[in-house]
Amino acid sequence: MRTGGTATMQDNKTESLVKKAKNREPDAFSQLMLLYKKDMYRVALAILMNDEDTADAIQDTILTCWEKIHSLRQTEYFKTWMTRILINKCYDIRKKRVSTISLDEYEEPAQEDNYNLELKEALSTLNEKYRIVLTLFYSEGYHIDEIAKILKIPKSTVQTRLQRGRETLAKDYYKENGRRK
Repeated sequence: MRTGGTATMQDNKTESLVKKAKNREPDAFSQLMLLYKKDMYRVALAILMNDEDTADAIQDTILTCWEKIHSLRQTEYFKTWMTRILINKCYDIRKKRVSTISLDEYEEPAQEDNYNLELKEALSTLNEKYRIVLTLFYSEGYHIDEIAKILKIPKSTVQTRLQRGRETLAKDYYKENGRRK
């Protein structure tokens, strides 16, 4: 649970925007999407590992959220609901994706991405089941029980994947830097 006045004010603003969006107010919906744009990007990138597919997944998610926002039962779970839709869109894109990428299609990272290039590279070496859990936990700030609901897996599985993902990253880091753990 969040604590502190700022988080509560943010939550109240978000719930207000969700209620307005459910009443089909486009400006409120646009504000919601802007609020969660970076969060969606990090989650989609953790699954798809390239900017083009990530942009497609986000675009599809925004459209689906707009079309189905009336089906959201509890406004306080908007972000969880949206993230679940995003994850499903990412998996759909991956199923359709051709398994090989030519060198011409390889995209060099943008200059602003260089600061966390090492982290992206380290995460890209992880099995997806660890990568998505680590991203949801560390980048998005979801709690273990929330991740379990989003991914529809037991809480103990989330805990195990977090631990194994951390261990794998640490092992790879020490191996790459010539150190022993």
